[in-house]
Amino acid sequence: MSINSKTQDLKKRMQIALQGGGEKAIEKQKATGKMTARERILSLLDEGSFHEYDLFVQHSGKDFDMDKKILPGDGVVTGTGTVSGYPVCIYAQDFTVAGGSLGYMHAQKICKIMDHAMKLKTPIIGINDSGGARIQEGVNALAGYGDIFYRNTMASGVIPQISVILGPCAGGAVYSPALTDFVFVVDKISNMFITGPDVIKTVLGEEISKEDLGGARVHAEISGNAHFFAESEQECFEQIKALFTYIPWNNGKKADAFAAKKPDVRNYKINSIFPSDPAKPYDIRNIIKSMSDGSEFLEIQELFAPNIVIGFARMNGDTVGFVANQPGAMAGVLDCNASDKAARFIRFCDAFNIPLVTLEDMPGYLPGIDQEHAGVIRHGAKILYAYSEATVPKVTVILRKAYGGGYIAMCSSHLKADFVFAWPTAEIAVMGPEGAANVVFRKEIKESENPDKTRKEKIEEYRKKFANPYVAASYGYVDAVIQPNETRQYILHALEVSKNKQVTNPQKKHGLPPF
Repeated sequence: MSINSKTQDLKKRMQIALQGGGEKAIEKQKATGKMTARERILSLLDEGSFHEYDLFVQHSGKDFDMDKKILPGDGVVTGTGTVSGYPVCIYAQDFTVAGGSLGYMHAQKICKIMDHAMKLKTPIIGINDSGGARIQEGVNALAGYGDIFYRNTMASGVIPQISVILGPCAGGAVYSPALTDFVFVVDKISNMFITGPDVIKTVLGEEISKEDLGGARVHAEISGNAHFFAESEQECFEQIKALFTYIPWNNGKKADAFAAKKPDVRNYKINSIFPSDPAKPYDIRNIIKSMSDGSEFLEIQELFAPNIVIGFARMNGDTVGFVANQPGAMAGVLDCNASDKAARFIRFCDAFNIPLVTLEDMPGYLPGIDQEHAGVIRHGAKILYAYSEATVPKVTVILRKAYGGGYIAMCSSHLKADFVFAWPTAEIAVMGPEGAANVVFRKEIKESENPDKTRKEKIEEYRKKFANPYVAASYGYVDAVIQPNETRQYILHALEVSKNKQVTNPQKKHGLPPF
C-alpha cells in the first residue's frame, strides 16, 4: 500500500469519525438549539488552535450487543488549544453518539486529557452533554466516573478547572462539575440533577419539569451550583474568555498583567454613589467600579446570595479578587449561602495567587430560626476559616456598618488582614446603636419619665462613643481612617508593598474546614 493510498484511508477513517452520530443525530441536536461537540470547541478556542487527540478510540463494551456497535470516538472529543492565547486542555461530550453516555473508554479519554492538563500545568475545560452512565457497561462506567472525580480532586488548587453544562448532566455525572472551580450554564439548555423528574414522580409522587428541577436559572439563583449564567452558548463562551483574562494558568503563576487604566470617575463617583443617610441602601458594585481599572468588574455568582458580591477586577493592571457586602440586598448580612459563596471564592483566590480586597458594610450574621437550623454557625465559620488560612495580600476597607461577628468575619485585622482602612462613616461595634442602647441603658430607659426621648439620647450617646472608626483605630485594629476618594490610592499602595509578603502556616497534612 502506497503512502497516498494510506493517506486516503486515513482521510476516510477521519471523515467517518468526525461525523459523530451521523447526519440525523446532528440534525436532532441542532433542532434543540445546541451546537455539536466539535462546533462548541471551535467556537470557544482561538481559530486554528484546536488539535484533537484519541479520535479513533472505541468503546470496550461487549454485553447487550454492544460488540456489534461502533461509537465514533466513544462519544467524547478531547484535545488542546488556546483561549485568548492561553493554552488549555479541553473535552466535550458528544450527545449525537449514544447520547454522550459515559463508558469506560469515554472516561479514559477524559482522564487522559486531564492528566495532560496536570502535567502541562494548563487549565482544563469540560463541556458536559451526556445522558449519564452507559448502563450496558455496568460497573466499568461507574469506575470511569470515580477516576474522573479523583483527578478533579487532585487538580483542585493546582490548575483552574472549568465546567460547561450544555445539555443534561445527571446522576453521578454532576459531581465532576461540583468539584471544579467554575460552572457555566445556559438558559433552557443546561440541566443538572441527581435524580430526574421521572424518578421523583415514582418515588415521591411529585411532578416537576427538568427546567424547574435543575435548569440553568435554578442553579444560578437557588442552589448556587452555577457561577455564570448565559442566555446562549455563544454568550457562555464569551464569559469563559473573559474569565481567562483574570486568572493564571496554574498555581505557580500569577495572572497576566494588563495596561493600567483609570476608573471612569464621571459615571462612578464615590460621593454620588455612597449615601449620606447611614440607613439607606446602595449598590456596592458601583463602589468597586469607582476604584477598579476602567471601572470593569467580572462578577461571579451574580444571581445567587446577592447579599454578598464576589468577582474579579484589575487595579493598576493586576487582577484582584473583590469580596463585598451588598447593602442593596438584605442589608448585606452574612447568611449560610453568602458565607459559602464568599469562602469558596476566597480559597480560589488564595490558591491562585490573587490578592483579596474586602469591602465591608453589614450589620452582622442573619438572625432567625431558619438560619440557625440551616447551620449558620457551621456555614458562617467557613468564611472565617477561608480568610484566616489565606496567605495572599489581604486589604480590607470598612465603609459603614461592621457589627459583631460580621466585623471579625469580613477579613478584620484579627484574621491577619495586611491592611485595614476605614472611612469616617464606619461604625465598628458589637451591635448597632439602636440594639446596643436597648441593652446597655435598659434600666435608665425603663425608669425614665420619657422613655422614647431617653432611648434616642442613649442611642446617640452610644453612637458617639462606639459607633465610629476611632475606637478601633485607637487600638490599632484599623490602620488608617481615610477619605472615601483616597480609597483606590490606599489600596494600590497596600497591594504594592505587600506583593512579596511571605507567610508560613503551621506544617500539617491539611486543616479541617467546617464543611
